[in-house]
Amino acid sequence: MRLNPHILEIDARAWFKKIQRENPDVVTLDDVPDSYIAEIKKWDFDALWLMGVWQAGAVSGEIARENAGINESISRAVPNYSKEDIIGSPFAILDYAAADLFGGNEALLKFKKRLNDFGIILILDFVGNHLATEHPLTLSDPDIFVHPKTEPNDKDIFFQTKNGDWLAHGKDPHTPAWMDTVQLNLFNPRARDLIIQQILEVMDLCDGVRCDVTMVMLSKIFKETWNGYIEEVPPEKELWSEVIDRAREKNPFFVFIAEIYWGLEWEAQELGFDYTYDKIIYDRLLESTPGDVRGHLRAEHLYQIRSVRFVANHDEESPIIAFGPERSKAAATVVATLLGARLFTLDQLYGKKYHLPVQYVSADSGIDQEFLDFYNQLLATIDHPCFHDGQWELHETTAENVFAWSWTLPTTRKIVLVNYADQPTSFNLSVDKLPNTDAVTIHEEFTRSDFEVTIAQIKNEGLNFEMSPYEIKVLSIDSL
Repeated sequence: MRLNPHILEIDARAWFKKIQRENPDVVTLDDVPDSYIAEIKKWDFDALWLMGVWQAGAVSGEIARENAGINESISRAVPNYSKEDIIGSPFAILDYAAADLFGGNEALLKFKKRLNDFGIILILDFVGNHLATEHPLTLSDPDIFVHPKTEPNDKDIFFQTKNGDWLAHGKDPHTPAWMDTVQLNLFNPRARDLIIQQILEVMDLCDGVRCDVTMVMLSKIFKETWNGYIEEVPPEKELWSEVIDRAREKNPFFVFIAEIYWGLEWEAQELGFDYTYDKIIYDRLLESTPGDVRGHLRAEHLYQIRSVRFVANHDEESPIIAFGPERSKAAATVVATLLGARLFTLDQLYGKKYHLPVQYVSADSGIDQEFLDFYNQLLATIDHPCFHDGQWELHETTAENVFAWSWTLPTTRKIVLVNYADQPTSFNLSVDKLPNTDAVTIHEEFTRSDFEVTIAQIKNEGLNFEMSPYEIKVLSIDSL
C-alpha cells in the first residue's frame, strides 16, 4: 500500500446480494465481474476491507430476528423489510472459512488474486475475542472459554451448553453481553494457541486483517471484565504481541488494523499494529470545537501516520445524518487529507442516509448522485502523490473555525482549507515555500478555477479568503 493509504469498507453480504441481483449468473465471489473491481480501482483505493465473509453462526440470526432493537432500527429505514433478510452478525464466527454464500475459500482466493492484479490488497475481519455460541469447541473443550465451575448468579452474561457447562458470552466492561457469542479465556494457554492458529490460517486467505474490539483483548481489560470468573494469572506477554510476532514470521508485510478505543491506541501501535482506529478525531469533529481537533492533530508524528481516519464505518450512523449533509462533506475532507490511513465505506460514497445493523442484508443499490459526485472529486484530489509522499504541516489562520494544512513535495504544494462552521467567514493565511517568480497561479481543485497573485503580495499580506458555511478549498501550487 501507499503511504497514507485509502481503504474501502464494503459489507460483503449486502454487496454480493446486489451483484447477484444485477447479474443472475453470479454464483460465487469468483464470478463477480471485473467491472465491480474496476470501480474500486477507479477510486484508487489501496485496500478493500470486505467485511463479513466468514461462516457465521446460525444462532446469531435467530437471536437477531427476535431482537427488538435490531428490528426497530431496520424498520425506521426500511418500513416494509422482511425478517428473512436478517441473517445474524458477521462477528459471531463459526469458522474462519469463506461462507458457502460466497463459494468457500477457493472462490475467495481467486477473488483475492483478481483484486491483487488490480493493485488492491484484501483486508478481512479477525475476531480473536470470541466465537459463535454453537462452536463445536464449546462442547469438546469448554475450558478454553470463560467457564465458571459453579452456576453463576448473573445469567445475563452466561449460557449453559447441552453438556451442562456454563460459558460466558463475549463482552466488554461497559456494555451488555453479545448474546450470540462465547468468550474465549484469553489467559488460557490453549485458547491463546487457538487464536494464533486461527490468524495463521486466515493469513493464507488475505493480505491483512481488521481486528475487532482489539482493546478488550488487552490483559488489563480482560482481567477487569472477567475478574472473579477466571483463575489464571495474566501471561507475561500480551496476546496481541504474540499473535503479531508469529504472523510476522510467516509474512512480514501482512497488515494489522486495530479497532480500538478508550485512549489505548498508542499501546496497540506499540504492540505491533500497523494502524489503529482514530475515533478521537471522529468524536471531536462531531461534538467538539475546531481548536480541540487541532490539538489532537499535534500528537506525535508516528501516532498520526498509523491512525485510521474516518467519518463512517459499519458501527457509526450515516455521516449525512450524524453531521448533516454539508458538514459531512467538510468532515470527510478533513479526515481524507490528514496523515494516516483514510477509511471510507461504499454506503458513504453512495450517499446512503440511513445506518442499518450488520445483521441486516439489503441489496438496495440507491445512489445519491450529489454525494457520489462529491466523493469522486475528493478521491481524485487526494490521489495525487502529494497527499501520500508529501510533508504534512498544520497551519494557523485568523479564523478559529477554519482548518488549514498543507502537503508539500519538492515541486508541488497542496493547501487544504475547510470552513468548519455554519456561517460565512473571512480570514488570512500566511504562506511560505513559494516559487522563485514574480507571480504564481493557484489552482483550486473543487471549482477547477485559477487565480493569480504576486509573490510580493503573498509575502506582505498573505492570502485573503472568504468562505461560505462548510466550504472546502484545495489549492494547488506548482513549480516551487
